[in-house]
Amino acid sequence: MTMKQNVDLRVKIAGVELKNPVMPASGTFGSGLEYAQMMDLSRLGAIVTKGVSNVPWAGNDVPRVTEVAAGMLNAIGLQNPGVDVFIRRDLAFLKQIDTKVIVNVCGKSEEDYLEVVERLSDEDRVDLLEINVSCPNVKEGAIAFGQNPDSLFHITQEIKKKAKQPVIMKLTPNVTSIAQTARAAEAGGADAISLINTITGMKIDVERQRFVLANRTGGLSGPAIRPVAVRMVYEAAQAVSIPIIGMGGIGSAEDALEFILAGASAVAVGAMNFHDPLTMLHVIDGLEDYCRRHGIERISELTGAVHA
Repeated sequence: MTMKQNVDLRVKIAGVELKNPVMPASGTFGSGLEYAQMMDLSRLGAIVTKGVSNVPWAGNDVPRVTEVAAGMLNAIGLQNPGVDVFIRRDLAFLKQIDTKVIVNVCGKSEEDYLEVVERLSDEDRVDLLEINVSCPNVKEGAIAFGQNPDSLFHITQEIKKKAKQPVIMKLTPNVTSIAQTARAAEAGGADAISLINTITGMKIDVERQRFVLANRTGGLSGPAIRPVAVRMVYEAAQAVSIPIIGMGGIGSAEDALEFILAGASAVAVGAMNFHDPLTMLHVIDGLEDYCRRHGIERISELTGAVHA
């Protein structure tokens, strides 16, 4: 009987070791509570929470989600109950799960972000912070930070002064140069970056001659954006030396490997969680199988392999 080759799926993001490189994209998984009924959450490399703000946000008017070819548009508007409820309810639940926790932080002003970062600074269940400066659905504040390199540099610098956990800056793809914004985040002190967030899109109901989403525009996610996301991860990896978490339409191990080969140390699954809630487990199993078939001992060896 042939012994199965051991594969080391562990990766490090800003000094924090994950048991594997697979996690949910923020906003597609809540804080894992609903998914706990159908999967072992401890198998994930990390759990990334939905965006957390300093006060409760109601989100945008409905309708705010619609399917499109090879993806979906959402204009949720970062609805969440605020950091106090998050700590009392979500973090309490996550203390039971044996994996790393990345809290996504959102805000409409610099003060909003800093308030949440400070509130989370003494929470030992929070391993890393992911700062969302890129959601295209929030009309005031957030998108401006991500699209302007100077603003991105400044907000990163200010957050780093307050944060006790490593900081991941989540970058918007709605820019002229992703390399420029990646460099701005790194220069501001970011410990890692994640990309891409959704691409701004629109859908019109031609029979009713009206916008499908109440917000008119929404964030496009799913397989439709994957080639754009892979290209942007590659360009960012060429521009910076900090770790990258890649995302955008990942639905299989093969998809995840594109991002890893392009330069990502880890990957996040988003829209495909709605298509199949077990997608991330399939990706983890598929990565292990790929490494065995190719004689690769450590998944980390593949990060940026196409650069050579």
